[in-house]
Amino acid sequence: MSETKSEEFYVAGVDVGSTTAKAVILNSKLEVIGKSLQEVTPKVAEDAETSFVKACKDARIDREKIVLVAGTGYGRLKIRFGKLIVTEISCHAKGSQHIFPNTRLTLDIGGQDTKAIRLGPNGEIVDFSMNDKCSAGTGRFLDVCAEALGYTVDDLGSLSQKSTNPIRITSTCTVFAETEVSNQLARGKKTEDIVNGIHDSIAQRSLSLARRVGIESEVTFTGGVSRNIGMVKSLEKALGQKINVSPLSQWFGAIGAAMFAVEEITKGSDPMFKQLEVVSE
Repeated sequence: MSETKSEEFYVAGVDVGSTTAKAVILNSKLEVIGKSLQEVTPKVAEDAETSFVKACKDARIDREKIVLVAGTGYGRLKIRFGKLIVTEISCHAKGSQHIFPNTRLTLDIGGQDTKAIRLGPNGEIVDFSMNDKCSAGTGRFLDVCAEALGYTVDDLGSLSQKSTNPIRITSTCTVFAETEVSNQLARGKKTEDIVNGIHDSIAQRSLSLARRVGIESEVTFTGGVSRNIGMVKSLEKALGQKINVSPLSQWFGAIGAAMFAVEEITKGSDPMFKQLEVVSE
């Protein structure tokens, strides 16, 4: 086991989700100094490895300098080089409070599911609810609707901001929603109004999840869908309050995993820390 200087160390968090793999490198000041993002392929283990290597390159450090790697996400058991495995619910909560310390509710809209996580003042998870039975209200829902409209999902945020009369999307199934979107286009409805309606529909589903656990005063939005300004605005309208969004929001799961790695290597140290052998769950 290699020795590490107490005044400086590096940890990594790798989040392999249903559609993307994210990795971050944190330094001893708990700053994100490197990150990566890529699509997930059928070769999940390779995707995890590649994302980690890219994050190390972005941080300009050798992977051998990483004291501990923590993994999370749907593909966390495929992160074979990681020594610590943590659930994505715990990691999104941890990442949210690391960037926004007063977070009391985390809304994570990912590729295949949506989570509402209520947090206590010390970061403990008080309650959570998730929609993982159907892709309605998730990133996949947006992908399908964007394709039906002839756009990419990255176009939807700015497009929705041109809307003046959002169209109500009533379908709760992704397949039926695609048909509904096509029908609205055929009726001559404006594309931007349809997109705004799609965002509002997803926001209402997220609101239902949030109500199950309890809406709090400070809400943080995580996951890839948080990059969509239209979704941010629709969520704020549904919740009736401003929400926290960061340029790093898509990496909050990976950041949370890295923070768990920090806790693991500093466990029982005052102020020195040691590298631990942590068995994956």
